[in-house]
Amino acid sequence: QVQLVESGGGLVQAGGSLRLSCAASGRTFGSYGMGWFRQAAGKEREFVARISTGGGSTSYADSVKGRATISRDNAKNTVYLQMDSLKPEDTAVYYCAASPWEYTTQARDYRYWGQGTQVTVSS
Repeated sequence: QVQLVESGGGLVQAGGSLRLSCAASGRTFGSYGMGWFRQAAGKEREFVARISTGGGSTSYADSVKGRATISRDNAKNTVYLQMDSLKPEDTAVYYCAASPWEYTTQARDYRYWGQGTQVTVSS
């Protein structure tokens, strides 16, 4: 069992930056691939970024590539999402999730989910 708690969301102007954090409980954090997803109002949840168990492999959605950086600190049981050059279309609830498959970008493969943190980007 892994419990995930996101933080770091908020209101930011376009062009600004945010760093989202996701703290995990449990001793097995390092054995899970971690991902960030987001869901805007009226839209389906979409993949944002993922990172492998050791952090050596990452991938990003085209919509955030070059503006987002995912990282993890297994000693702190935490995964991060640094978002730069934010755009109004980045406005969404951001979720972190844990998967036993470390290379997947599919939401259905993620077993544990946090409650989400709201990110609002004003123009």
